Amino acid sequence: MINGTTKAAVSESKAYRTETRTNQHSISLLVNNKPGVLIRISLVFARRGYNIDSLVVSPTHNGKFARMNIVASGEPKTLEQIIRQLNKLIDVIHAKDHTGETVVEKELALIKVRCAPEKRTEVLQIAEHFKGQAVDLSESTILIQATGGTEKLDALETMLDKYGIVELARTGKVIMARGESGT
Repeated sequence: MINGTTKAAVSESKAYRTETRTNQHSISLLVNNKPGVLIRISLVFARRGYNIDSLVVSPTHNGKFARMNIVASGEPKTLEQIIRQLNKLIDVIHAKDHTGETVVEKELALIKVRCAPEKRTEVLQIAEHFKGQAVDLSESTILIQATGGTEKLDALETMLDKYGIVELARTGKVIMARGESGT
């Protein structure tokens, strides 16, 4: 069960997410898939005082390259400088800010909810409303999996919070440009 300190931290985290969302930028990078690349990229952000809100890294289909999706908060002018610096790094093939572009952005959330047997139907209906599904069930908990945009997953989290969230894990945003445009 979540104690008072944890609830305060969750509440503060939600407030931070809402506050920073207005200055968030969705950035994609194609990089050489080798050791040390991630630290060099994160140092570019750190030197400029830019916070990385989420980071997803995965190899591409051929394994030679990796795709990085970064959501960061800060001023647009500083971000322009960061993008220029990232594009100068040897192992960066290209870096691009997709903020305001037509892209597909998705996240995955796993939410373990404390749930008495008599409340299961309610919790499952909420999950279904958000196109989520139960992936594990115990006597006292349900583990819900859901994908979607940040706002959708925030809303699901809020709806399930009254039942008692035991654990929560969310990926960062995965970004891909629509149509023929490259990411």
